[in-house]
Amino acid sequence: MTPSVTVSADGIVTGNTYDKYGSSNPVVRRMMADFERDLDGLLTGAEPESVLDVGCGEGVLVHRWAQMLEPRRVVGVDLEEESIQAGWAARQAPNLEYRVGLAESLPFTAREFDLVSAIEVLEHVPDPARTLAEMARCAQRHLLVSVPREPLWRALNLIRGAYWPALGNTPGHLNHWSRRSFVRLLSDHGTVVEVRSPLPWTILLVRV
Repeated sequence: MTPSVTVSADGIVTGNTYDKYGSSNPVVRRMMADFERDLDGLLTGAEPESVLDVGCGEGVLVHRWAQMLEPRRVVGVDLEEESIQAGWAARQAPNLEYRVGLAESLPFTAREFDLVSAIEVLEHVPDPARTLAEMARCAQRHLLVSVPREPLWRALNLIRGAYWPALGNTPGHLNHWSRRSFVRLLSDHGTVVEVRSPLPWTILLVRV
């Protein structure tokens, strides 16, 4: 998969600037294996009857989840952008649907999905509280969310020589949370059921 950057109409960078899912770096591959193991564990443990993935990007995770959960309904939603839709075309499954939409105004009815996820998305959005409120509106039982864990994320970027002028901040990261502050944020939208901390992320499963 080729790394891409998605820029919204108001100039906000929302897409991938580094292809962590397709990296050949052995350290990155090990970190991603731990990250995906914890994500998959929380997802399957929640036993969702249906899933909406907000900000699904090119569909890497949502496609794998659709295969794991078949025949249960899985929907991915993201912006309209050429590389995103090209990824959707390449990643199809009988129970998987893609929709173009905005995270802060999701085109779905209340409680339409058993579980709503946002994986590496909330750090990009201008108003994360509004996005979370929309996700909670569409969820019947659970939210599954992950963000980079700060300040560790920026420190690791600096160690690998990346984004020095921005003090290690990845382009497009508008919001920054420690594990504690992220738990506090999600507690406003439900009960935090489980917290996982694969280096260098925070992942929460929340009962709405």
